[in-house]
Amino acid sequence: MDRILTVEESIEVSNKLRGENKKVVLVGGCFDLIHVGHIKFLKEAKKYGYTFVLLECDESIKKLKGEGRPITPLLERAEILASISYVDYVIILNKMINDDEYTKLVRNIKPNFIAITKGDSLKSVKEKQAKDIDAEIIEVTEKVEDKSSSRLAQLLRNINI
Repeated sequence: MDRILTVEESIEVSNKLRGENKKVVLVGGCFDLIHVGHIKFLKEAKKYGYTFVLLECDESIKKLKGEGRPITPLLERAEILASISYVDYVIILNKMINDDEYTKLVRNIKPNFIAITKGDSLKSVKEKQAKDIDAEIIEVTEKVEDKSSSRLAQLLRNINI
């Protein structure tokens, strides 16, 4: 089976894995420019089970990060993530979804764990989602302050080619 899934396929795969008593770890993010912080985060999350990465759509990233973002389009980001050994499945979010839709998606995937970085600004929202489905929040890494996609994007803009 392909490692890049639609929302519907991800629910089926998650149900199958949980039916086999395998653990599912849900990770979410933009993953615009992959950097060492992403790799460390995914590596640590993988220790808990099968990793499912919810990949934000281009429209969401533009709204969150501003004009000129994302640098890497959705399908390319999905392909890059799917090539990383710590990622089992990439779930493509083709459109912006609101908090209620996101919560419903988490409820349908029913992960055993939701992986976050320490200091995640959305921790309280994710804790509510986890509690709703009897999942556990796992803080797998510290946020790597000087290694962010936004910082890399800024550095790239400042290079004269």
